[in-house]
Amino acid sequence: MSDNLTQEQRSKTMRAIKSRSQLEDRVSKALWRDGYRFRKNDKSLIGKPDISIKKYKTVIFIDSCFWHGCPLHGNMPKSNREYWEKKLSRNKERDRQVNEYYKEIGWSCLRVWEHELKQNFNQTVEKIKHFIDQAKRRKNA
Repeated sequence: MSDNLTQEQRSKTMRAIKSRSQLEDRVSKALWRDGYRFRKNDKSLIGKPDISIKKYKTVIFIDSCFWHGCPLHGNMPKSNREYWEKKLSRNKERDRQVNEYYKEIGWSCLRVWEHELKQNFNQTVEKIKHFIDQAKRRKNA
C-alpha cells in the first residue's frame, strides 16, 4: 500500500486529529449535568472508551461515521483508496475485537453512531442513560 504523503507528512496529519470530539464533550456534559459520574477516555481500559464506569462494568463508545465505517454515512475517499480501505477496515476489525473483549469479561458495551447524536441528541443521550441505568440495576441485583 503506497501513500501519497511522506511518513513525516502522514504522521503530522494523523497527529492533528483530536481523540475527543465536540460531540463527545456535549454528551459528557449532558450526562454529568444529570448526575452520572464516569471517566472519559480512560487509557487503562482496552479501546480507550469515550465514557467508562468501572463500578458498573460499563463502557460507551461514540463512533464517528467516517472513522468507524458507518453503513449509512461512512464514505470512502476517492484518492489513495487502497490506503483508506485498509485503514478503515482495520478500524472496524478493532471495534469488533474490543466489543468481543468486553463481552468476554462480562462488561456492558454500547456503541453510538455520530449521526444518531446529530439527528436527535436528546433521545440518544436518553438511550445512553438507560443503558447506564440497566448496568447499575444489574450490579445491585
